[in-house]
Amino acid sequence: MDVVDEILDSLRLTGGVVVDASARGDWCMISQFTPESCARYFPVPGTLVGYHYIRSGQLWVEVQEHEPVHVREGTVLVFPRNDRHLLYTRQGLTPVDADDLLEPGKDGGPATIRIEGPGNPVEIYCGFLGLSEYRHPLFDSLPRMLVLDPHDESGEWVASSMRFLSTDRSPGMVARLAQLFVGHAIKQYLDGAEDLGGWAAGLRDVAVGKALYVIHNRYSDDLDVEMLAREAGVSRTILCDRFAELIGEPPMRYCARWRMRMAANMLREGKENTANVAYAVGFNSEAAFNRAFKREFGEPPATWKRHLERAPSTRASS
Repeated sequence: MDVVDEILDSLRLTGGVVVDASARGDWCMISQFTPESCARYFPVPGTLVGYHYIRSGQLWVEVQEHEPVHVREGTVLVFPRNDRHLLYTRQGLTPVDADDLLEPGKDGGPATIRIEGPGNPVEIYCGFLGLSEYRHPLFDSLPRMLVLDPHDESGEWVASSMRFLSTDRSPGMVARLAQLFVGHAIKQYLDGAEDLGGWAAGLRDVAVGKALYVIHNRYSDDLDVEMLAREAGVSRTILCDRFAELIGEPPMRYCARWRMRMAANMLREGKENTANVAYAVGFNSEAAFNRAFKREFGEPPATWKRHLERAPSTRASS
């Protein structure tokens, strides 16, 4: 597993196929998921990542700061920050908000959009990934839209995965498969982009990438900057300067935050008590862990967990 996969795993993504759209003729839709779109799957998430899978046909997609892109059957479109975008068959049409076309799903299935007119059909699965807390800075370093080409090596795998989801749309399964192809789209972008900045550039920087890999895999060890620099093959000064420039904080601060994210995930799963979680993420003292957790999340782990456990019922009754 590489750093991108580890980041996505750490975010505890949830997801669903929300809309099954089929349209014929000329049309133009404004598309953007809202937290309310996802309420049937989980408590309203802090951040949404939208995606479309083009099951058949071809169309144009346009999002701010991007030239319009022509896409066809098998393409996956990923919107890392859930930006508002246009889907259309030809330019110059008056856009209609997709929410105004939605019909409720039946028997637990996704909502539907149906547009009738003369011409070839376009069929789209529209879905989302929800991040349980805040967005990781990786998503802020990505463009507004990623396009996963159906003719690369992943094309058939993505198509077979989406066919499987036509029969099993459980949120857990959707989230896992969507996470895989979103991760692939991110890595494809990182491999092909010429001018990267921020977090994305950090992942492609040899020294910073190696340091990130060590932190993600050995966060419970007694890590220090000297050891990270040796692993990265550069001096301490070079590593600290590159890491701060690209990731936005010193390596040991990032390591501390990553430990707390791992601890929060363990607490959320509820399989371990606070003391066990403390030792699992590298603390020899539960008291020290409690102080570190409070610095990161604003409250001690036990209080944070109680609030988390109450949140679904609170939202459901509101």
